[in-house]
Amino acid sequence: MTSTPAPQARRAALVFIFVTVLIDILAFGLIIPVLPHLVEEFVGGDTRTAAWWVGIFGTVFAAIQFFSAPIQGALSDRYGRRPVILLSCLGLGLDFILMALAPSLMWLFVARVISAMTSASFTTANAYIADVTPAEKRAGAFGMVGMAFGVGFIIGPMLGGWLGHFDLRYPFWGAAILALLNFCYGLFVLPESLPPERRSARFEWKQANPIGSIKLIRQYPQLVGLAAILLLSNLAHYVYPSVFVLYADYRYGWGPMTVGQVLAVVGVCSALVQGLVVRRIVPKFGETNTLVLGLMAGTLGFAAYGAAPLGWLFLCAIPLMSLWGLAGPAAQALVTREVGPEVQGRIQGAMASLISLAGILGPTLYTGAFALFIGDKAPIELPGMPWFIASLLLALALLLALRRRNTQGVTAPAAP
Repeated sequence: MTSTPAPQARRAALVFIFVTVLIDILAFGLIIPVLPHLVEEFVGGDTRTAAWWVGIFGTVFAAIQFFSAPIQGALSDRYGRRPVILLSCLGLGLDFILMALAPSLMWLFVARVISAMTSASFTTANAYIADVTPAEKRAGAFGMVGMAFGVGFIIGPMLGGWLGHFDLRYPFWGAAILALLNFCYGLFVLPESLPPERRSARFEWKQANPIGSIKLIRQYPQLVGLAAILLLSNLAHYVYPSVFVLYADYRYGWGPMTVGQVLAVVGVCSALVQGLVVRRIVPKFGETNTLVLGLMAGTLGFAAYGAAPLGWLFLCAIPLMSLWGLAGPAAQALVTREVGPEVQGRIQGAMASLISLAGILGPTLYTGAFALFIGDKAPIELPGMPWFIASLLLALALLLALRRRNTQGVTAPAAP
């Protein structure tokens, strides 16, 4: 194993990957406030039917990523991170154009399928960070990437909501431009993080398929508990893309512009936590304790979302919910400690497969619960049910994290 890059080179590489992730999140954030409404428009304005279709879209998207993510991870281990990131950005840019031009629900569905096949930059970005960052600094680096997510969700949904106020198609054009700009940026600026001598000797299909990649996790018993925590956490997270837009419209009367503004507030809080708080909390309390704290905040935050009868009460829960952002960087740092650079891409691909598996279950779970508990045919009017389900899932992840802490000991605080 070669030595870690010098601090100056590492900082430069992290800036590159920060910008890459930021632009990708901006592109995705642009379409968040309008995609469910575009689906709703295609089905004649029926919210219940739109909720089911949004669930189907999310499930198919995740199912495709379940198969494609480990392939992309294995390719990045064999051929490097840079080409995988570049192809992802190019594919997304072209796909957003197709979504902007989609004349029917089926064409929009086809576009989402293509988007699922090309969405690789986030998985590969995690492996990239592991390549260029020493183990004791990775939680902070993952926090910076989390900050990119937060900043992207500050600007993207707010801009998408504003553009969608004029035309539901405009945000898709904006997303296409950003994704293609990201491709050009990476083509000329993004360096390769994995030198040839640290790459896998060959590409193996048995480890690039989702079942083989998940079996790879079993070769590292210390990863199994963390994988379960990530699976439950990401299953909980899918409540956001699945029902937030429709829920906010149904319960609080928020349109695309208001939803974009609320997501901007969420993004500000998330960016502050992941960009500033993580790097201070992890050295003091260690990664495992930080993971526990984040999961605890998320459990309470989702419950507060579901119980909020008024929009301002929902807003009051956002700062608490944002502390959930402590959990992700801590968990990712714990994962990367356990394996070497030659398998980081495959391990990250396996983790992405688990996330995609959560995405297969999550959208239909949440949209189904939302559709079941609203309207005249509901057994009981409880539109917050999806948030309560997410809270329960995080509570289970919290129990696993507490068990890990008790059985394996608390991870030592990182060196300053």
